[in-house]
Amino acid sequence: MKNVTDSFVFSGHWPSAGSFGFNTDILATNLINLSVVLGVLIFFGKGVLSDLLDNRKQRILNTIRNSEELRGKAIEQLEKARARLKKVEMEADQFRVNGYSEIEREKMNLINSTYKTLEQLENYKNETIHFEQQKAINQVRQRVFQQALQGALGTLNSCLNNELHLRTINANIGMFGAMNEITD
Repeated sequence: MKNVTDSFVFSGHWPSAGSFGFNTDILATNLINLSVVLGVLIFFGKGVLSDLLDNRKQRILNTIRNSEELRGKAIEQLEKARARLKKVEMEADQFRVNGYSEIEREKMNLINSTYKTLEQLENYKNETIHFEQQKAINQVRQRVFQQALQGALGTLNSCLNNELHLRTINANIGMFGAMNEITD
C-alpha cells in the first residue's frame, strides 16, 4: 500500500512542498489528465454538439421536405401524364383504323419519359440527402475537434502558471540528471 501512496505523493523533487507533493510519474498522471480533459470536453461540448446536431437535423429535414415536394410535383406530372394517356387512348379508339400503331408508340414514349423523370428525381433526392448527411458529419467533426482543442488549451493556460511551469521543468531536469547518473 505504501507504493501506491508513494506514486501519488512523492516529494523527493519538490522540497518546498513539505509533506504534500506532486506526482511526477508521467504514466500515472496521464490517465488522470486524460480523464479530466475528457470530462471537461464532455461537460462543455455536449450542449454545443447537440445544438449543432439539431441544426443539421433541421437542415436535413428541410432537404427531405424539398425532395418530397419535388416528388409530389413528379407525381402530379405522372397524374397529368396518365390523364393525357387516357385522352390519347380515347382518341386511339376513334382513330384506330388510321393510326393505331402511331398512338401506341406515343403512349409508350410518354410513359417511359415519365418514369425516367421520376427515377431521375428520386436519384437526385437520394444524392442530395447523402451529400447533406456527409456535409453535416464533416462539419460536426470539425467543430468538435476545434472545441476540444480550444477547451484543452484553455484548461492548460488556466492551470499552468509560471511558477508551476518552472518547478516542473526543474523537477524533470533533476529526474533526467538522476537517470544519467544511474546509467553512467
